[in-house]
Amino acid sequence: MTFPYLLTLIVFSPLLGILVLAFTPKTKESAIKLIGVLATIPALILTLYLYIAFQLGAKLSDFAEKVSWMQFANPEVFNSVYSVNYELRADGFSILMLVLTALLSTLAAIASIHIKKEWKGYFILFLLLQIGMFGVFAAGNLILFFIFFEITLIPTFFLIGKWGYAEKEKAALSFLIYNGIGSAILLIVIMFLFAKIGTTNIEALMSILSNKAILSESTKMTLLIALIIAFGVKLPIFPLHSWMVRVHVEAPPSIVMLHAGILLKIGAYGLIKFGIGFFPEQFQSLATWIAILGVINLLYGAFLALIQTDFKKVLAYSSISHMGIVLIGLGAINSAGVQGAIFQVVSHGLLAALLFWLVSIFYQRYETTKLAELGGMARAMPVTAGFLLVGALGSLGLPGMSGFIAEFMSFLGLFKSMPILAAVGCLGIILTAVYLLRAVLSITFGEGKTTNKVKDMETIEKIPAVILVCLIVAIGVYPDLIASGLTNTIETIVIGLGG
Repeated sequence: MTFPYLLTLIVFSPLLGILVLAFTPKTKESAIKLIGVLATIPALILTLYLYIAFQLGAKLSDFAEKVSWMQFANPEVFNSVYSVNYELRADGFSILMLVLTALLSTLAAIASIHIKKEWKGYFILFLLLQIGMFGVFAAGNLILFFIFFEITLIPTFFLIGKWGYAEKEKAALSFLIYNGIGSAILLIVIMFLFAKIGTTNIEALMSILSNKAILSESTKMTLLIALIIAFGVKLPIFPLHSWMVRVHVEAPPSIVMLHAGILLKIGAYGLIKFGIGFFPEQFQSLATWIAILGVINLLYGAFLALIQTDFKKVLAYSSISHMGIVLIGLGAINSAGVQGAIFQVVSHGLLAALLFWLVSIFYQRYETTKLAELGGMARAMPVTAGFLLVGALGSLGLPGMSGFIAEFMSFLGLFKSMPILAAVGCLGIILTAVYLLRAVLSITFGEGKTTNKVKDMETIEKIPAVILVCLIVAIGVYPDLIASGLTNTIETIVIGLGG
């Protein structure tokens, strides 16, 4: 059974919503809101179809697309021709990321009910961002990957700078500068590989670069370090993290749901697909340093989250800490560690989306996210407080929830290869429980300064929260829900690492 142009339909399905919005008068706010949410539904349906078809045994080659696109040089004059094709492809990891992107995009669109102004421009940029995210995970060559990677930067910059909070312009500029530098480094690596090898096809590059005679060992190491820096900005890896804290604090929560849930994960995706995929031997030689960086991220983020007085900053530093678990899993360079890293990518995406959706609800009621001013929520908003507790327990790794599986597998992998470093990293797990429970107890049972009567979550606000909690628990109870599709991906990675 074939699936013609399914990936293209997924990637560009939000264009329909953009076109409809372009011809919708900006005064019709209700219609714009409805169109904005509905425009994310086709991609969600198509990605779920893709995931189910894959789980039922459809071949990955059935999803591949290739069309001649650009050609450089004349074969009659030059001995070689450099060509770039329009190529989309999927594997177990990318299919999982496409489903996660589609799901969080729909939930973030629903969460956008708290946006107060200029709905039309907001949703046009929102849907453009969705196209970029889909394209990143479906791209079959590096040029296409880079184009979609850049597409994500433009709408994110404007969504932060226009619809954010007090220091939104500074946050947007910081985002653009850091990610622009990372993009420039990535482009240099891509152009070098294109010039030297003559192709940007991802599968072809993995095969060709396995030949030791193609590039020298020092060149491969230099390219790998450049990729680690480029994607380390996105992840982020300490000390390339300061921009991310500003974005988490100043961007509208609906956009932070996508930023923390998906955009940060592009960094992890790039390290796994290109860092390990292209240069497995060099990555293995840097494995100890990768794991050390992971432990630093984990501890640094946890310590700073522990002393914050604003809940958004607690979650921002928590994201830095949890991305350290991804690095720990990758640094373990074994199947358990890599699987744990991928689980952490998915788990943190769901948990971060849930917690920042709750942040949006807090701010809507109290106009603050200061811990000292949010006390007594268990009495005033018991349902919201309950979801907050669930999100915190998932983030600290309670058994039966997705966070536990991710942390367990990552540390299992690291204990196999670097037990002393893993033991040190376990301190970060303890600190995670401390800072999350401190924040939750302060919000739910503390004495808040706000005495106004507030409404608990409304029905439409419960929809994203219920869906996210169900998925967090489902993955925690039945990890094979996502693990079954990752077998071939993890085997390929481990074989490349010599395992």
